[in-house]
Amino acid sequence: MKTCAVIMLGAFRVVVDGRTVPDAAWKRTKAAGIVKILALAEGHRLHRDVVADLLWPDLSAQAAASNLRKAMHFARAALGSSGTVQARGHLLVLLPDAEVSIDAERFEADGRAALASSAGATEALALYRGDLLPDDRFAVWAEEPRDRLRTLYLHLLKAAGRWDDVVKAEPTDEDAHREIMVRALEAGDRQGAIRQFERLRERLRADLGMGPGAATLAVYEEAIAGDVRRAENRTRATLARALIALNSGDLVEATSYARHARELAMEANLGREIGEASAVLAIAANMQDRWPEVFEAEFVELTRHDSARSGYVLDAQLCLAEFCLCGPDGHRDIARRVARLRTIAERAGSVRGQAIADLLLGEAALFSGELGDAHGLLQSALELHRRAGATAGEIVTLQRLAEVDLAQDRPEEAARAASRALAAAASTWLEPHLVVRLYGVLAEAARSPAQAVRIIERADAALAGRSVCPPCSMGYQVAAAMNYALAGKLDAARRRLASAEQLAGMWPGGPWHAALWEARAVLRRAEGHEDQSIALFREAAATFAELGRRQDEQRCLARAAQRSPMTSGKSLAGQAVFTSTNAPKPSTGQDDLGSFRHGHHSNRNGHSQSSRR
Repeated sequence: MKTCAVIMLGAFRVVVDGRTVPDAAWKRTKAAGIVKILALAEGHRLHRDVVADLLWPDLSAQAAASNLRKAMHFARAALGSSGTVQARGHLLVLLPDAEVSIDAERFEADGRAALASSAGATEALALYRGDLLPDDRFAVWAEEPRDRLRTLYLHLLKAAGRWDDVVKAEPTDEDAHREIMVRALEAGDRQGAIRQFERLRERLRADLGMGPGAATLAVYEEAIAGDVRRAENRTRATLARALIALNSGDLVEATSYARHARELAMEANLGREIGEASAVLAIAANMQDRWPEVFEAEFVELTRHDSARSGYVLDAQLCLAEFCLCGPDGHRDIARRVARLRTIAERAGSVRGQAIADLLLGEAALFSGELGDAHGLLQSALELHRRAGATAGEIVTLQRLAEVDLAQDRPEEAARAASRALAAAASTWLEPHLVVRLYGVLAEAARSPAQAVRIIERADAALAGRSVCPPCSMGYQVAAAMNYALAGKLDAARRRLASAEQLAGMWPGGPWHAALWEARAVLRRAEGHEDQSIALFREAAATFAELGRRQDEQRCLARAAQRSPMTSGKSLAGQAVFTSTNAPKPSTGQDDLGSFRHGHHSNRNGHSQSSRR
């Protein structure tokens, strides 16, 4: 062999002496893994124990070494020579006797040289054909080099002034959006600058508490200076100022600007801006520990006139209501408050008010394990939301009804309802909150961990580059962690668990912390640490018991008593939270996001589905 090219940007391919190694030649994925790891290593060499640990982190040293020897055999066979992967003492060396070119290596060298010399960025960019090893996105060893090369790519794009490409690669890059706005203004295209600001606003959602910074707002205000009479421009500028104040911690100023923005939006009948301003007011109130009082006041005021505009205000409260439901003693506190509000809404004849009240009361019943009451209240909420034309409330209600189905072992019905709701959720202004939750329900309804993983991976692809509410994604991350663990994808499970743990820091207690104990227990059991797993299940049970989540407590205790490996074919997505039964049950599920396979699949571990946020 004289030459070998290893392509890793955008895809994995190896070309030996001008001949591409066919995909079928890589009979073992770990054989390709050895080549990839060594190609990324400095000098294309690495200690054999390090390679074995990267590829088989959950095996003993002896078992990993045995697997490594087999994988090396297959790697050599694929590359056509026994000398392609050589063992030199304790080191493994890739292609020591060949002329080797690696596209990632060349891109990094040329890219750094271009940035240092302020020349050659265009040539370096031509080498970047996509992110590093996209088929290995869950491999721990690929994460750091992938992020490093992607960051270099973005810096090169900026150095070359290719701002449109920066936005395409990183839609939330505010500097790039602002440069495009400046370019449009310099060309006399004020409307182009305004449109670009709107694209940025779409990515930095006010209802998520994010927004453009002061420098970007200054460019926008310059763009609208000749047309300040347009209500939507004034509203959006005022709303952006509210977000700047909110993110700087000035809650008084944030509240003032948000109130003014909502007044302007009400006058101009700008529905989404009414909702976004209301969301900022709710976020500021929550940061001051007074959201329940603000919600009550808003509810009482708006139930006096059941209009579409009031619907946007109430929709904006849904995410905060869900957040508070997941706080310590949240569902019981919310239930007490909402029972009073339900009477007020009924007396006022407010369909929207009654719908939201029944939704919240139904959720509280669901979380308490009172499934019959939950179904009745949620069914009432669904009918009322439909009468009011309140799509966002209808979707949340469908999600909760699907979770009742899961708790009562009807996964097919749950999956169908979630699939229908998902199609509608994408068209609502609360899409960043709703879509991720529905994907979680679809994963819960899967008939096996492997199927749940496929659903989660499709969901990841669908959510990539889109705004997603962090609190609303908590259940999705817990579900992913548990199912990855059960499917044997332990590295991916650990990363998902770490993401969920970070999100849980937003709550001062409550069921999500119990959910994390249970998810940790699932992972420890999958890792083979049975005693640790049992202790963690018991910790989860104790925390659920303190919160009045009796069914979740019983499920965790039952799982602690199992003392057996988790080999069930049943999905456990989302079982860590809120409601479930704990007797062994058969189940059926969906094959992917929109189609279903009918049949009977035994749940050998006695695990059941549960409702999630």
